Amino acid sequence: MNIEILKYEFVQNALLASLLASIVCGLIGPFIVTKRLASISGGLSHTAFAGLGMAYWLGINPLYGASVVVILASLFIGYNEERKVDRNDLLIGILWAAGVAVGLIFISLTPGFVPDLMSFLFGNILTVPDSDLKIASGLCLIVFLSVMIFYQGFVAIALDEEYALARRLPVRILKMGLMVLIALSIVILIQVVGIILVIALLTIPVAIASELSQKFRNIMIYSILIGIFSCVAGLIISYWQELPSGASIILAGVFLLTLVKTTKKLSLYWQRKSRQ
Repeated sequence: MNIEILKYEFVQNALLASLLASIVCGLIGPFIVTKRLASISGGLSHTAFAGLGMAYWLGINPLYGASVVVILASLFIGYNEERKVDRNDLLIGILWAAGVAVGLIFISLTPGFVPDLMSFLFGNILTVPDSDLKIASGLCLIVFLSVMIFYQGFVAIALDEEYALARRLPVRILKMGLMVLIALSIVILIQVVGIILVIALLTIPVAIASELSQKFRNIMIYSILIGIFSCVAGLIISYWQELPSGASIILAGVFLLTLVKTTKKLSLYWQRKSRQ
């Protein structure tokens, strides 16, 4: 990427959005992977489409609509999960489909210019405006402070919920809080990679970091750095090849994951070979 392009505001906004997304991925991704909440996160990300559609219909910032709907959906899923409601996966699937359907209906009812649905589904980091960056920065700050303050509690419920109960931690409150933080993270990531690719950005950096360390705190730090690398590399690929930015970011992460796993396997192979 020509360094001259960095003087453009849209490129600066894209890099800042990448940084915010990477911080969120590193902080929340490890909990999603450890607690196996990827399916719930997928349901929430698609439910956000309903909030985006309603916000466009009402003429307000789409991120406000997405934030409200996703937070309400996360609390609803968390409440049902806490009550051990059967077939919670069915509920997530219904919210997934209903969110997209409601969003499409409200967008079709919006008079005048119809927004580009592809930017919602696959993201367009190069078009993130200053107003959205301010909202994302505020949400990122909430996620960061919450994880730092309640880190021990979140780690306890992620690794061993029974142990957390034995320690008399407020497990129910911590779980609901974690669900809300996942919801806020999804709203931030929608700007970068879109609704469909959110789960990939929340899980791929964690998968790579887990190959490099087994310590939870280290996985968080590595995930942030890997997320930044994936976003910047994806932006460069997108610029050079004129490809969608969101998809390029994810493919950069997938390539890095493949490289790390292959290198690790080859290293183990040669270690065994040298012992023979």
